[in-house]
Amino acid sequence: MNNLLITEYKDALHDLRFSWMITGVAGFIGSNLLEELLINNQIVYGIDNLETGFQKNLEEVERAVTPEQWLNFKFYEIDINDLEGIKPLFEGIDFVLHQAALGSVPRSIKNPLRTNEVNIAGFLNVIEASKLAEVQGFVFAASSSTYGDHQALPKIEDVIGAPLSPYAITKYANELYASIYSKHYGISTIGLRYFNVFGKRQDPDGAYAAVIPKWVGAMVKGEDVYINGDGSTTRDFCFIDNAVQANIMAALNIVNLKKRADIFNIAFGQANSLLVLFESIRSLLNKEGASYSKDPIFRDFREGDIKDSLADISKARALIGYDPAHDLQKGLEEVIPWFLDNLNTDD
Repeated sequence: MNNLLITEYKDALHDLRFSWMITGVAGFIGSNLLEELLINNQIVYGIDNLETGFQKNLEEVERAVTPEQWLNFKFYEIDINDLEGIKPLFEGIDFVLHQAALGSVPRSIKNPLRTNEVNIAGFLNVIEASKLAEVQGFVFAASSSTYGDHQALPKIEDVIGAPLSPYAITKYANELYASIYSKHYGISTIGLRYFNVFGKRQDPDGAYAAVIPKWVGAMVKGEDVYINGDGSTTRDFCFIDNAVQANIMAALNIVNLKKRADIFNIAFGQANSLLVLFESIRSLLNKEGASYSKDPIFRDFREGDIKDSLADISKARALIGYDPAHDLQKGLEEVIPWFLDNLNTDD
C-alpha cells in the first residue's frame, strides 16, 4: 500500500487481498465485519468461544455471501484466555480486528471479575499473539465509556474523566496496554471508541441487551418499554455499517499514522434523546404493520450510566478517512425490517 490516505476501502480491497483475524467473530460487530470482508474477497480467520456470540450469526453470513467467498473463512471455537491455543492462529495474519469482549456496564457491575478476565487478560493475550505474529496492524474495540464522568460535549479523544464502571476501566486499560505494546514492541495499534453501535445481529434477548434491539423486541411483543431517567438522556447512535467501515479504514490506513498507537471516536456525530429514539422506532414499526400504542414507562436512572453523549469524529475523518453514511434514522430504516424478520424465530 502507498502512503496516501485511503478513503474508499472497497476500491483498495478490490486490488489487494489480505489475511484478517477477527476475534468475537460470531458476535454482533464481529459477524458484520466478517460479512463485509468476505464480500470483498478477503481471507478471514475468526475466533469465538460462543459465550456471547452465536453460531446462527455465522450461518447468516454464510447465506449472505457466495460459496466461493465462504471458503475464504476459517472459524476456530476457542477462548481468547487460552494464549497457547490462539498463538499459532495468528501466524501469517496481516490485520487483527479485536472485537471479543464482555460488553455491558450492568454486567460488569454484577460480575467485575469475569469482565476483567475477558476484557483485560483476554485483550493482553490477543495483542501478545499479534505481536509475536508481527501483524501489520492491530485494531481493537475501545469504548465511549472511557469518557466516564467528563461532562463537556462533544467528546474529544484527548480529554477523558474518571471511569464509572468496571467495564469502563477495562476498556481504558486496553488503550493503555495498546500504547505500551506499541512503544516497547513496535506493533501499530488503533483503538476505536464506539458510541452506541446498533444494527442487524444485535441480540434483543437477555438481561444485557442494548436499548434498540430491546425496545424493538418489546414493542413487537406488545410489552412495556422502560426508559431509564426522564427520556432526555442523549446518545450518539452509530449504525453498524459505520463501525464496519471504521475498522477496515483504520486497518488499511494504519501505516500512514504518525503515532504508532492512536485512538478514534466512532459515531455519527449527532445526539438523539431516548424519547426521540422511542418515537422513531414506534413510527417505523407502525409503517411496517407492527403498531405499538403504549407510552414508555420512566424509571430510575441506571447506575454507571452517563447523562449525555456526543462524539467529535473530526479526527477519524481526517486521519483514517472515516465517513459515516448512516444517521440514526437511516440506520433504523435499514435494521427494523431485519429485526421483524428475526425476532421470535427458533434457531
